[in-house]
Amino acid sequence: MSKLTADDLIYGYINGIFPMADADGTLYWYAPDPRAVIPIHSYKPSHSLRPILNKKLFEVRVDTDFEQVMRNCAIPRSDFDSTWISDEIIEAYTELHRMGLAHSVETYIDGRLVGGLYGVALGSAFFGESMFHQVSNASKVAFHYLMMMLQEQQFELLDTQFINDNVRRFGAVEIPKAEYIRLLKSALRKKARFTEPVLEHLFKNHAGD
Repeated sequence: MSKLTADDLIYGYINGIFPMADADGTLYWYAPDPRAVIPIHSYKPSHSLRPILNKKLFEVRVDTDFEQVMRNCAIPRSDFDSTWISDEIIEAYTELHRMGLAHSVETYIDGRLVGGLYGVALGSAFFGESMFHQVSNASKVAFHYLMMMLQEQQFELLDTQFINDNVRRFGAVEIPKAEYIRLLKSALRKKARFTEPVLEHLFKNHAGD
């Protein structure tokens, strides 16, 4: 099989599939049924997160160290865990990032990257891939800012692929594959911009909701 490219990723996402690597690096394409999504416009920060946001414990940046976010996400969570984010996947998504279609939201303390997430933006759909944290709440803050940006820019779909406890706490629900494809096609027809300048505006307007 030829090496995974950014064009392969684009083709996959617009057709409802995405790649993951096996332990030996072999790539497989997935199209879960049901599919996990997070409703964008009903999201609000949890009561426990609001004090963290108000204290401004983290500096939030967008797209300043995309590859490093991916490499942190690729680190196994435990000695018994493995990663689906292979070097081949990192290279392809980094290429997609250089094309302006893959993005990262990052959290810093004293200039050190301590948390973040990355995903792909096509049309008004955002495909969340993975997140990491090195200190408590770092990834939750990154996710909050992602959601505020998606709301502000009128994104229609946030795909989180598989349901698990991590995404369920952010409001993820499962929908049939056929419904997902319908929502995907609709979101791809509408243009939306994934932009950073709204961050400070969003902080002032949503941290204390």
